[in-house]
Amino acid sequence: MKYLSEYRSPELVEQYLEELHKEVTQPWTIMEVCGGQTHSLVKNGILELLPKEVRMVHGPGCPVCVTPLNMIDKAVYLAEEKDVMLCSYGDMLRVPGSKKSLLEAKANGADIRILYSPLEAVKLAKENPDREVVFFAVGFETTAPANALSVLQAHQQGVQNYSILTSHVLVPPAIQAVMEDEESNIQGFLAAGHVCTIMGIEEYYPLVEKYRIPIVVTGFEPVDLLQGILMTVRQLEKGEAKLENQYSRVVRREGNPDAIRVIREAFEVVDREWRGIGTIPESGYELKNPLKAYDANTKFSVNIEKVQESKACIAGQVLKGIKKPYECPQFGKKCTPSNPLGAPMVSSEGACAAYYHFSQTEVE
Repeated sequence: MKYLSEYRSPELVEQYLEELHKEVTQPWTIMEVCGGQTHSLVKNGILELLPKEVRMVHGPGCPVCVTPLNMIDKAVYLAEEKDVMLCSYGDMLRVPGSKKSLLEAKANGADIRILYSPLEAVKLAKENPDREVVFFAVGFETTAPANALSVLQAHQQGVQNYSILTSHVLVPPAIQAVMEDEESNIQGFLAAGHVCTIMGIEEYYPLVEKYRIPIVVTGFEPVDLLQGILMTVRQLEKGEAKLENQYSRVVRREGNPDAIRVIREAFEVVDREWRGIGTIPESGYELKNPLKAYDANTKFSVNIEKVQESKACIAGQVLKGIKKPYECPQFGKKCTPSNPLGAPMVSSEGACAAYYHFSQTEVE
């Protein structure tokens, strides 16, 4: 297939669905890790078209959703108390903190700006030498190169009034955490194609070997997803556990060597707290020496007390694939996009938002 339209072809969708119905003989539970894949599955009605034996559950691959409550509070603190120019991707603004969101802080007068790239924040820092500029660096491995590059660029150019508040998380440790959760019943994974575009696929071989599960690196269009599901089901039906690459038009085994080099130059791997899930060992990035001066936590000595998540929100169970969004008693009631209890209801990659906007499903 050469053109984008082919990945949305009704004929190919019908063909893959027909093959799935022929192949499947027993129930299987498959997790798509990425929130972008979740939105595509729900928005395009794919979940309703799959054989009843194929159950798709939604994983922790939404970086906004897993950004800890404490990190939102830190960002609000920097904007309000330290009078920094806080820059962020738009998704982060409506995510609730323990007391308020960044959007509420902005409405109260804090200087909070929506940017499309951290390099824009470096430019703002150069143009405003009398202001401290902080970029809220959230994301999986996909956004890590740009955030790393912004710090390296600021360092090279001597821009000392720039820093990042880092909340980077990594996919392979999250898959391991899901598999080791005692409530988990996942039998196969669709891995996030864009993450593998950056990092390659080598990190997934040990997971396949350790847990004896199929992992298929998959794209985001309807045909991508159906082909990835079909590849996973075929392995499961044969009792196989392999790593396969459905997204080969983009993903290479070695990933993007230049992007990986930039990440490793700027970041080191650390333990990371995931909102609704807890701390996962070696699952995040932090700036390493000699770039610690560009770490907003260090620069401003930020120490915000951790606050417990709302007990009414089951986001953690949704992110681990244990429950579907509509199984939450507050879904569409006390929790809506305009009044969210948790991040999955407001993020553009959040499973709860996908179901709220696009799904008519209320029961399995």
